[in-house]
Amino acid sequence: MSTLQTTIEQIWEDRQLLTTPSAKDAIAEVIEQVDKGTLRVAEPLLNGDWQVNEWVKKAIVLYFPLQQMKVEEVGIFQYHDKMKLKTGYDALGVRVVPPAVARYGSYISKGVILMPSYINIGAYVDAGTMVDTWATVGSCAQIGKDVHLSGGVGIGGVLEPPQAAPVIIEDGAFIGSRCIVVEGARIGKKAVLGAGVVITGSSKVIDVTGDSPVEYVGRVPENSVVIPGSFTKHFPAGDYQVPCALIIGKRKESTDLKTSLNQALRENNVAV
Repeated sequence: MSTLQTTIEQIWEDRQLLTTPSAKDAIAEVIEQVDKGTLRVAEPLLNGDWQVNEWVKKAIVLYFPLQQMKVEEVGIFQYHDKMKLKTGYDALGVRVVPPAVARYGSYISKGVILMPSYINIGAYVDAGTMVDTWATVGSCAQIGKDVHLSGGVGIGGVLEPPQAAPVIIEDGAFIGSRCIVVEGARIGKKAVLGAGVVITGSSKVIDVTGDSPVEYVGRVPENSVVIPGSFTKHFPAGDYQVPCALIIGKRKESTDLKTSLNQALRENNVAV
């Protein structure tokens, strides 16, 4: 693996190497491993942090200029693109409802359900996750086990700069309808985002459950129940309301089961 990483770094610094067979083989090997889940753009560490593998992102960026536009027929659908589509869902144990689309180079684990949705290259979608109708999982986004991405959810992608962190949705999170999570934002385990919550890498996430507010930036702690909010910000032209996210409660142990999740949302007056 260290040899493969060294090769990718060399190609990144000298793009003329892209024309060599060895460079093409190295890039193809990385994409194949990302597709199979043996390599990841970002991976969890034992201490709870995440490590971004910049060189893997570089390989994905380098893969694009090597591909040629071509027509691909899928039943009654026709596509004209550089990138292959993912195949072999039956062997993977993945349910795919037409016209869901995932690009080759995205990893989708066993038990995932793809309603009509889109998964981009470099993304990692772990076991048991539901990607609901018109939800999108952007390039390099990391989606954990048993996550629910509700209808119309937009999970942002990131390829460049290589050091930029991808969006991370950790195990068991519930992302409500039309939520937007972008710019390397991180949603902790079993967190619940109510409908329409927007989290960016610089968003204020304010815990209002205590006597005084506690602020996070671009991160939702695990088990948090979150709704859209706003705060007053002063501008030269006056004071105006700026969007933020509000933590209004914690997801309890008794609400971990999916059958009782809706009740937990109702208890916190959260729309999904």
